[in-house]
Amino acid sequence: SHPRTSSSVHSYHTRAIKNSSALARENCVPILSDMTSVSVQRPTLMDLRSAGALGGRSLKMTALTQQPARRNAKLLRSSRTTSASWKSTPSATPKVVNEPTSVLKTEAPIVTTQAATKPALSQEQMQTAAMAVGGLVVAAAAAKWVLDTPSRTYTGKETVGKEYDAWTDDGVLEHYWGEHIHLGYYSHKERAAGYKKKDFVEAKKDFVYEMLKWSGCPEKPTRILDCGCGIGGTSRLLAKRFPDAQITGITLSSSQVRRGTELAKEQGLENVEFKVMNALHQEFDDDTFDLVWACESGEHMPDKTAYVNEMVRVLKPGGALAVATWCQREETPEAPLSQKDRSNLQFLYDEWAHPHFVSYQEYMRIMHRTGVMTDIQGEDWVKETIDSWRHSIWVGVWSPWFVVFKGPW
Repeated sequence: SHPRTSSSVHSYHTRAIKNSSALARENCVPILSDMTSVSVQRPTLMDLRSAGALGGRSLKMTALTQQPARRNAKLLRSSRTTSASWKSTPSATPKVVNEPTSVLKTEAPIVTTQAATKPALSQEQMQTAAMAVGGLVVAAAAAKWVLDTPSRTYTGKETVGKEYDAWTDDGVLEHYWGEHIHLGYYSHKERAAGYKKKDFVEAKKDFVYEMLKWSGCPEKPTRILDCGCGIGGTSRLLAKRFPDAQITGITLSSSQVRRGTELAKEQGLENVEFKVMNALHQEFDDDTFDLVWACESGEHMPDKTAYVNEMVRVLKPGGALAVATWCQREETPEAPLSQKDRSNLQFLYDEWAHPHFVSYQEYMRIMHRTGVMTDIQGEDWVKETIDSWRHSIWVGVWSPWFVVFKGPW
């Protein structure tokens, strides 16, 4: 086995670990867990009612008052007012009659004020209103049931390929997320200013740039592997960044290969290719790539050890392995996972075709066990990436029409 001097692991909840050994074969491996990262030389970067009554009917032309209704004081204050009308009859004109000078009789004016009245709803109107309210309740309950019921339980690598084929073919992810089917990066300054001020798609590109900067990639790589490439957003960025290198992206999805190839052709890139291949059984020779890149693919791997070992096998001595992946927190006897933790993890497994997660510390231990990684560093990028989830919800709420018109029908 050949010593690797630097291995990094990025995970959405991980740190990168860097190895600086003076061995001839340097490699860096970043790993991001949820997002966390770990880095090693021959590294791996891996990757969470209206209530004013009518205001009060008012007699004698007194002012109407309405109290706004408070709804969920902590989250939302909603005040809605209703308007009431009043009308008064014109004052009667006093009638003056000329009487003998000894008697002058004046009739007092009569002023009447009519209170506002609210017409009663007809039975048909009441039935219509009740049906509308009932429909909203049913729709809300149905939406909650759909969102709370996972629908993509992992049953094998075929599950992952099939789901990514579907996501690619319907175009929804690409419409909202652009070319990068991974989380974005938000700096401390950007988070302080508010994540919605940053472009959602640009944040994903920034993640690639930050991961590349952190990875310890050689200055002039000649072969780069994107392990779990999606529709190739990162592969194409790397192809532009390193025009003299040949970039290869692998995925279980034939639809992603098709779409990645189409986009590369549209962008005039000839130094990037995409292949359908199992990351746990790669078809490449040993020591092939100067940089092995894996962003948000580790969470789909049923065997994390085989995943790391295979990336290390195809990595050249002196190369870099960068991994960003979803991870769970480290479980210890002092801090075991609660039932709620396990329930949340199971939901993520069953909703996104994940077999299971491990902690970024476990990824680091796996790298150490390869026997060729000597210096490993992990970083937790949760703060830098968590706003990407909030942002993804916001862009869908702000512009839902692509999904609405596409629909399941």
